[in-house]
Amino acid sequence: MALVEIEVKDKYAVVTINRPEALNALNSQVLDELNAVLDGIDVNEIRAVVLTGAGEKSFVAGADIGEMSTLTKAEGEAFGKKGNDIFRRIETFPVPFIAAVNGFALGGGCEIAMSCDIRICADSAVFGQPEVGLGITPGFGGTQRLARLVSPGMAKQLIYTARNIKADEAYRIGLVNAVYPLEELLAAAEKLASTIAKNAPIAVRNCKKAINDGLQTNMDEAIVIEEKLFGDCFETEDQKEGMANFLRKKDDPNKVKIVDFKNK
Repeated sequence: MALVEIEVKDKYAVVTINRPEALNALNSQVLDELNAVLDGIDVNEIRAVVLTGAGEKSFVAGADIGEMSTLTKAEGEAFGKKGNDIFRRIETFPVPFIAAVNGFALGGGCEIAMSCDIRICADSAVFGQPEVGLGITPGFGGTQRLARLVSPGMAKQLIYTARNIKADEAYRIGLVNAVYPLEELLAAAEKLASTIAKNAPIAVRNCKKAINDGLQTNMDEAIVIEEKLFGDCFETEDQKEGMANFLRKKDDPNKVKIVDFKNK
């Protein structure tokens, strides 16, 4: 891959959008390569993914305006669908994604970060949906995810005004989970990914599905979704060993051991 790199570490992976000369802007090639990277992730081996951008200036500065500037209506809709389909794959991917936002996260950059499960950022990060200033709407899910993550009113204000916000305000409104100095960001993201990867993988992926699916329905239906995914964890090796280890610890703390969850 020329523009999207993946590095597999201990049960997690780091995916880097590598187009720093264009501030990691999303063109069709980047989207295609990102889709191919998702195809290649073995969820039986990889239990969490960190997504970041190359360089110190930009996570993803947005969709490539040069490419978009000549699109027809039909081509614009198709480009929106391409981005939406890939971002929806990230959002529903079996294992958690952590966005490590190391600079500009504007337009499509903010949108891809919002498709991740967890967002942390550098103190130099800048977020925004500037599309109305370009004569278009957000096209990769921004009108939908921002309203769900912060609030409809705050989302409308940010989108209608095309105003960018800095890391501290993104944290205040709940767009990001934490803010770090730039030099500590990737290590913090990898530590978080490693922590997630040490837990029972079937349980983690079932939690992701329960939260995502439950948010799309009412509470009565949502708790049924949870019940089924809760039951799905039983009779797995992870559940048996995890509970056995807890009971060993309860009976004799000296018998406790580190559980190597097997994803079975």
